[in-house]
Amino acid sequence: MTAASDSSGQVERYSTWTGRTRGWLLRRIPPDKLLPEDQPSYVSSWIYVFGMGAIASLAYVIVSGCVLALNGPAWYHVSGLGHFINSTHLWSVELFFMFMVVHLWGKFWMAAWRGGRVLTWITGMIAFVVSIVTAFTGYLVQTNFDSQWIAFQAKDALNAVGVGAWFNVADLGQILMWHITLLPLAVALVVAFHVVLVRVHGVAPPLDAAAGDAQLRGTGAAESAPDPASGDVGRP
Repeated sequence: MTAASDSSGQVERYSTWTGRTRGWLLRRIPPDKLLPEDQPSYVSSWIYVFGMGAIASLAYVIVSGCVLALNGPAWYHVSGLGHFINSTHLWSVELFFMFMVVHLWGKFWMAAWRGGRVLTWITGMIAFVVSIVTAFTGYLVQTNFDSQWIAFQAKDALNAVGVGAWFNVADLGQILMWHITLLPLAVALVVAFHVVLVRVHGVAPPLDAAAGDAQLRGTGAAESAPDPASGDVGRP
């Protein structure tokens, strides 16, 4: 990869696609935004905790799900440890949805799409919808009477909309693959993109945030305090 500077020595010009990609990423996601050392003062409010709680719950859902997938139903239906991992997997899913719902409602009443954060809000809603489908497939792979009842109650509705061949709730193998591969991957990618957008635009300030708050001002000495409604909060 080669790079050069223009006449002013301030703009790098890349001759390869890898260099251009690196330059594009560095302009939009500088390291100080991707991994910040501090946050605005209003982040100490409890309403900002639930997003991180959802991510922590999702991390345990993925780890416990990997353990369950590697050992199989014959293990977690019989083994005491398997029962425990299976139960904590369910509890972490319930915590994940609880944290996510509170997070979404909190950001809705905060109008968190302000300041160019519309895509951040949209990706959060997409993550919620995909998570519901993932949880539905989780109920279907319990391999017990509950899962059979849920599957055969849902199959007619899915067949009616024409997706029964690709999402056959009566086919345990197909639903298992949806649950342990495609849907978790989709949730993880959307959540990761959501977190990157939060880093790029910064956390949404409260509606009543004071424009003179030191944490709302830019880091440069010559910068003035921005309007919090614009979404510019200085350091992310």
